[in-house]
Amino acid sequence: MEVLRAIARWLAARPWLSRISPYVLATDKVLLRLTKGRVTLVGIAGLPALILTVKGRRSGQPRDVPLLYVPDGKDILLVGSNWGGPGHPVWTVNLMANPDASVNIKGRTHDVHAHRLTGDERARIWPTLTRTWPAYDNYQSRTDRELRVFRLTPR
Repeated sequence: MEVLRAIARWLAARPWLSRISPYVLATDKVLLRLTKGRVTLVGIAGLPALILTVKGRRSGQPRDVPLLYVPDGKDILLVGSNWGGPGHPVWTVNLMANPDASVNIKGRTHDVHAHRLTGDERARIWPTLTRTWPAYDNYQSRTDRELRVFRLTPR
C-alpha cells in the first residue's frame, strides 16, 4: 500500500496532471457510482477519499464530487486545490453558498456542516494537510489564488 501511496504522491506533483484531471475525475465518478462510494482512485492508492454531496448554488440540485480528505478527529478537512489550476473548483463555491452537505466514506453517508478556514486558522492546519498530501504545497505554488480550506463537522 505504501508503494501505491508513493506513486500517487509522485503523480500529484507532476504539472501535467492538471491537464488530464477532467478524465481522472470522470473515471473516479464512474468507479464511485459502480461501487456505491466504496472504491475510489484515491482510495486505491491508500489515501482517504470521500464523495462530497453539496447543493449547486444556482440549480439547488445535489452535486457529487470525489475528493481526497484529511481526517482531523471527528472532523474532515478538504482543500479546494484544483491541482493548482488557476480557478477555484466549483464545489468550493457551492459549499460556501450551501454549507450543509453530506459525505460518503466507504459507502457510509454522514451529514456535515462546512466552515471555511482562513487566516491564522488556515495557516495552523496547513501542516496537517500536507502531511497527508504533500502535493498541496506544489499546488499552492502553481497558482496565485489561495487554496480554499474547509473544516466539515458532523451534524
